[in-house]
Amino acid sequence: MTVSAFRALHRGRTADHPLVLPGPWDAGSARVFVDAGFPALATPSAGVAASLGYADGSTPPEEMFAAVSRIVRAVSGAVPVSADIEGGYGLAPEELVGRLLETGAVGCNLEDSAADGTLKDPEQHADWLAEVRAAAGDALFVNARVDTFVHGTGDLADAVARARLYVAAGADCVYPILAPIGLLPALRAGIEGPINMAAGPDKDSVAELGRQGATRITFGPGLQRSAMEATRALAESLRG
Repeated sequence: MTVSAFRALHRGRTADHPLVLPGPWDAGSARVFVDAGFPALATPSAGVAASLGYADGSTPPEEMFAAVSRIVRAVSGAVPVSADIEGGYGLAPEELVGRLLETGAVGCNLEDSAADGTLKDPEQHADWLAEVRAAAGDALFVNARVDTFVHGTGDLADAVARARLYVAAGADCVYPILAPIGLLPALRAGIEGPINMAAGPDKDSVAELGRQGATRITFGPGLQRSAMEATRALAESLRG
């Protein structure tokens, strides 16, 4: 599946039909989601980290890229895959794009906070995103994460200003992670283009985010954690 097909999935979405992208953390979970009929997948960095035995944010880049490659291979081109590659691992834009394209992924998440949790300067980050876009051309769908609500003050105006800069720099979509759902209509009014929001692992959460203006819905590590809870319950039952 091509990046153009992935971009097309984001167009013409309605409030009752947002784009829902499950987050596989390994090859097996990717196959489950494809077999269930989802049109595309978006890996969660925290979920992949947990599957590899790392804390969130601690996965070595070579292991993250290898995990994404296995997920892409597992779906055998049946659906496009976007990869959460955190803040880009300090790689130059050309190397980052090259390594990501080698995995077979057609899109990526890129955060605007540093490893220590501080927000990056938005204009400098926008310049870096523009370099990523220049290196990728149209070959990658860039989802620019806005961390105002997770590492910043939670100020709506700051989130909108950052999102606008990132869209102007070439981002295809913005992701105001952990934004309160009550602010979503204001975010929708202030931001041009697709907006990604994170849902809980239930249909009601997905439906409400769609009604409030989300174009695209992902789950972060929520699905992986839900699966681990089910595994824990099974283990306890067997031990009992």
